[in-house]
Amino acid sequence: MVGMQEELLAGFGPNAYETSPYGGASSADAVLAGLDPEQRAVATALQGPVCVLAGAGTGKTRAITHRIAYGVRSGVYQPAQVLAVTFTARAAGEMRGRLRQLGAEGVQARTFHSAALRQLQYFWPRAIGGEVPRLLERKVQLVAEAAGRSGLRVQRTELRDLTSEIEWAKVTQIVPDDYPAAVLKTGREAPRDPAEIARVYATYEQTKRDRGVIDFEDVLLLTAAILEDRPEIAERVRAQYRHLTVDEYQDVSPLQQRLLEQWTAGGASLCVVGDASQTIYSFTGATPDYLLNFRTRHPEATLVKLVRDYRSTPQVVHLANGLLAKASGQAAQHRLELVSQREAGPEPVYVEYADEPTEAESTARRIKDLLAQGVRASEIAVLFRTNGQSEVYEQALADLGISYQLKGAERFFERPEVRDAVMLLRGAARAGADPLLVDAPDLAGQTRAVLASRGFTPEPPAGSGTVRERWESLAALVRLAEEFEAARRQAGLAADLAAYVAELDARAAAQHAPAVEGVTLASLHAAKGLEWDAVFLVGLTEGTLPIIYAKTDEQIEEERRLLYVGVTRARVHLSLSWALSRSPGGRASRKPTRFLDGLRPGSGASGPRTRGGRGGVELGAERSAGRKVRGPVKCRVCDRTLTEAVERKLRRCESCPSSMDEALYDQLRGWRMAQAREQGVPAYVVFTDATLMAIAEDTPKTPRELALIPGVGAMKLDKYGAAVLSLCAGEPPVDETTDPADEVADVSPFADDTPVDVPGEFDEPA
Repeated sequence: MVGMQEELLAGFGPNAYETSPYGGASSADAVLAGLDPEQRAVATALQGPVCVLAGAGTGKTRAITHRIAYGVRSGVYQPAQVLAVTFTARAAGEMRGRLRQLGAEGVQARTFHSAALRQLQYFWPRAIGGEVPRLLERKVQLVAEAAGRSGLRVQRTELRDLTSEIEWAKVTQIVPDDYPAAVLKTGREAPRDPAEIARVYATYEQTKRDRGVIDFEDVLLLTAAILEDRPEIAERVRAQYRHLTVDEYQDVSPLQQRLLEQWTAGGASLCVVGDASQTIYSFTGATPDYLLNFRTRHPEATLVKLVRDYRSTPQVVHLANGLLAKASGQAAQHRLELVSQREAGPEPVYVEYADEPTEAESTARRIKDLLAQGVRASEIAVLFRTNGQSEVYEQALADLGISYQLKGAERFFERPEVRDAVMLLRGAARAGADPLLVDAPDLAGQTRAVLASRGFTPEPPAGSGTVRERWESLAALVRLAEEFEAARRQAGLAADLAAYVAELDARAAAQHAPAVEGVTLASLHAAKGLEWDAVFLVGLTEGTLPIIYAKTDEQIEEERRLLYVGVTRARVHLSLSWALSRSPGGRASRKPTRFLDGLRPGSGASGPRTRGGRGGVELGAERSAGRKVRGPVKCRVCDRTLTEAVERKLRRCESCPSSMDEALYDQLRGWRMAQAREQGVPAYVVFTDATLMAIAEDTPKTPRELALIPGVGAMKLDKYGAAVLSLCAGEPPVDETTDPADEVADVSPFADDTPVDVPGEFDEPA
């Protein structure tokens, strides 16, 4: 609360601009160095309204952060009077980091919810009285209770859909009584009877009131209502924030726009940035209409288009432009034709496989080839339409000993080795003339010298076990020091250990982690805003992309935009693949996504698909490296062909009776937990629950029998086989102590990215 008060009161007074320490023509001009003409036009358009249409990879974050920094360092902006708003904590943290490096400390960069919550906490006592109601961080449990009180039986799998519907209704400002009519009017496909959902929605709202709690949508609603009803409070906020920037403006909801209009009603200078072709969150209530109609509402607005793509090669950009060339609808009318600024690279590769496991295993082998060519694991991503597609890729990568990271895993700054390293760096910064640092020529060298006492070496250790993972964390801090120093020098600012430690503290608070080695596995929705050297877009079949429940023209077009987002994540290497059947031996009834028709070779004319060749459709090999062609997996009980990943592991239908030894299963889980704790990794890294269940059902007696269980690859057999077989035999597990440097971890348990700061905001559909 004190921080909010200081924030609101900072910078007031008639002489605020005259006393700014950031002014100076030469200092300001340095911020403009290196910008292209369009980015420079954005940076120098200091008075709004300004609308920036920025294509993927065109440097929009660079343009708007330099605009803010130029305004601050030229004395036009008072830092405390600038508010930059975006949609995720990661994006806000990145923006704050860039602004600090550009010498624009004091500027606020927040999510909509974070900015609104601070205002609500500060003004609630005087506007409403008393303390702010407790914030409900997860509404699923309350939705479940509301459904029960409404007389509805709801499956656990339905709760997320019900919760999402309530969130959609609230951000589109639809009250419970109006929900059924709104569903009919918008053509929205409700997960169950709209009247039933309206009843649950109403009961949920009443339950919140009874308990004195609010949810994240209420934060926006209540803040907007206070500003609308209390002019004196609105004036204080508007006097504080004179310059607003909204990133990803194509994703604002009606509720967020309502709040934004309250913030800017006093004549604040507004700059919005977005790309209608990257609108992929309409299921949350987001709409590109406010971006597309900005100049209608603000005829005097400055309009700048960023189309120079610095991220992707001409080959990737050509495919991205081709995807949008076939689009329809209002967003397509405002599409941006990207122009690559990079040298030519390899053509995108299109690969067709017989079945999904083959697709996953081949993708893993191709990733291993890229690693052998020198591409870093953190610069490779496998992207899919739904989260349920990840398991088979986790297994395929683990079987080859390739580290991977799932978005949303343990946060970087919470790792023990990182906390320890930051503490050492802070101590060295305070000590000043440390003998260890005498010979270090620069910040990166000083960082290496400090971290050497914790095991950092210029070259990574052998293998990829816990020791390697610790080294990767420390290496990420060294790389970040190099990047930090380069950015500070470019901005004409000093870079020393004290400044770097302050940067690390700010990043930790903002959940803005550096990259960590490990192939990224993520959904297309979760990949928004990220980029990699190599991207594998997998599972590109009709029914998956576009998803089967996309029925209307606009829903189909949003699926096209989702693929466009995936394509534009790639800098150099891009692979697009699909499988003709779900499981080995299944009927080859699937078709590649319609979005690639006319773009992939062979899709626009008759003739056989090619094998290999630049940009050709490669027929995925069914035999490689001694791998046998697999047949369908049958249920051991009813003989039905199994398609679900968990059922294939268990080799039975989930509904068929289990022969699992529950005592053995409990022992296996206890052993797994001990292994995970010892290695400092999540339990699933050792074995998934489904694999443990399969082991407890089969109770293998020999290594060969254990190896036949799906999920037990060669490396896991070598690493854990003796212990598991001992447990199956009713004996204590064999102690398989090894030199840590020789251990091979199946996955990296860490992720270099953080989830959005508001549960439910921009979650992708399951």
